[in-house]
Amino acid sequence: MNRTRSILEAASETAVKCRKSVADHIVDLIAERSDHVFGVGGANIEDLYDALHRSTASITGIVAKHEFGAATMADGYARTTNRLGVVAATSGGGALNLIAALGESFDSRVPVLALVGQPPLALEGRGAFQDTSGGAGRIDAERLFGSVARFCVKLTRAGDVTAAVEQAISAAMAGGPAVLLLPKDIQTQLLPDVGSAARAGLVSGPGFVRDEPDTHDEALALVAACTGRTVIVAGPEVARADARAELVVMARALRAAVVVTPDAKDAFPNDDPLFAGIAGIMGHPRIAELIGDAALCVLVGTPMPVMARAGLEAALANCPNVLHVGTDPAFVRTDAWLRGPLRTLLVEVASATAPTEPGYAPIPTPALSVPAASGPGVRYRDAIEAIKARLTPGTDVVVDAGNTGAAAVHHLPVPPDSRFVIALGMGGMGYAFGAGIGSALGRRRRTFVIAGDGAYFMHGHEVHTAVEYHVPVTFVIFNNNAHAMCVTREQLYYSGDYTYNRFGSARIGAAVAAMFPRIPAYSTDTRAEFEAALDQTSEATGPVFIEILCDPDEIPPFAPFLKEFSA
Repeated sequence: MNRTRSILEAASETAVKCRKSVADHIVDLIAERSDHVFGVGGANIEDLYDALHRSTASITGIVAKHEFGAATMADGYARTTNRLGVVAATSGGGALNLIAALGESFDSRVPVLALVGQPPLALEGRGAFQDTSGGAGRIDAERLFGSVARFCVKLTRAGDVTAAVEQAISAAMAGGPAVLLLPKDIQTQLLPDVGSAARAGLVSGPGFVRDEPDTHDEALALVAACTGRTVIVAGPEVARADARAELVVMARALRAAVVVTPDAKDAFPNDDPLFAGIAGIMGHPRIAELIGDAALCVLVGTPMPVMARAGLEAALANCPNVLHVGTDPAFVRTDAWLRGPLRTLLVEVASATAPTEPGYAPIPTPALSVPAASGPGVRYRDAIEAIKARLTPGTDVVVDAGNTGAAAVHHLPVPPDSRFVIALGMGGMGYAFGAGIGSALGRRRRTFVIAGDGAYFMHGHEVHTAVEYHVPVTFVIFNNNAHAMCVTREQLYYSGDYTYNRFGSARIGAAVAAMFPRIPAYSTDTRAEFEAALDQTSEATGPVFIEILCDPDEIPPFAPFLKEFSA
């Protein structure tokens, strides 16, 4: 009898050891949708990283320098791979550091899953360090993250883990970040049985609500009845839906001019004869004329926010027929709205009809004319042209906000088989550093990060993350020793006899070279020096850092600024 009991006890102990923890199970579930987890460690998320270490799945844990950087890595990864981006952070300050980046993912509908550690449930409301339970006058993490997420829920029972993760992933993939709040004691609990846990009831949470699809008849009839010229304005939903090929098919069928919004430069081949340039605030001046002459304008994957529609309002208002194909309600007048799977809808529109009049006749798209600059360093356009000449097909580009971003959006065409990313949802400075690293790891190819010195000083030390993981990123820093767009605004809109936005001179490239002797790092003052640095690093397999001196008083190709000079 004693021997039988010993055998049973040993078998029971072995079964317990073989059971997985909640953290283990979370890793298994996310490994089906992603191969990287970006984050920063801490006491209340360390069990997840421990599970990542134990996991036999093909998934890699990356530790960033800051939670904002980690979340932008997940965002950039998701944008360019069309997979789920995953970020992990601990409680308290680590959790709060996610907010700005998740706000960008929310506004741009990027599928990011945030796994956020929390203090043990037993200590909530009882003075726990970093308590955000909402009790005892503390911050309520569910309300806080609920404002920047399509779905947010706290996991309070081990048996709910599968349902919670599946629901969060589903909400994220439908268009925007989802947040799982994970108390430490729940992460470490063993699942009673993975099979039964997998079918546990769905947890409560706000979820993601999508509008019911509109009827197709009116919209397709609008296309069928149109016999004039057509202009397509393509936005970032084309990339999110992986509908680039279908957009080309539709453009060919309609023989349409294709314009892209500033945050969707890679939605349509920039070297295609039908490509007509960039719309909006950093765009090309001929776009309004194209739309003004069109019988039909099709908005594809963009609700036309201000950054995309600036300068086009009158032309869109006067266009005889405007069709909107996309998820979000448009900010401009439309005559019909198609909602649903974008790839399917584009094929349907292509099949509806083709205009009988001649299609778009390609005309070279003029660049915005900017005032001459006489300050130090290299002009924006010259620097961008040097990069353009050296970008090979398949090289991705991630651009930061500000004057530097405006120059890259306006002047830098997207190479074939490449991605181009800029964060115009919230426009947070420093986004490009993390996003470029995430994109390069996800796509496994060289990525150029183009940013200003102000952005570098905010979040540029994610370069260290690129060094640690030998990520193939070329960081190009336009250094004008200023928050240059703010300097420009001081000059144009205020007295200009003061400034808060010029910095003391800093040689960032030399500093990076001293910090990270393993990577090629350069400070360049002329176009020739810049081109030489680009050429010398063209065969690098890991990170590269190149600073280029620029003029803080140069006016970028940004339409609102240029209006001040023409007025």
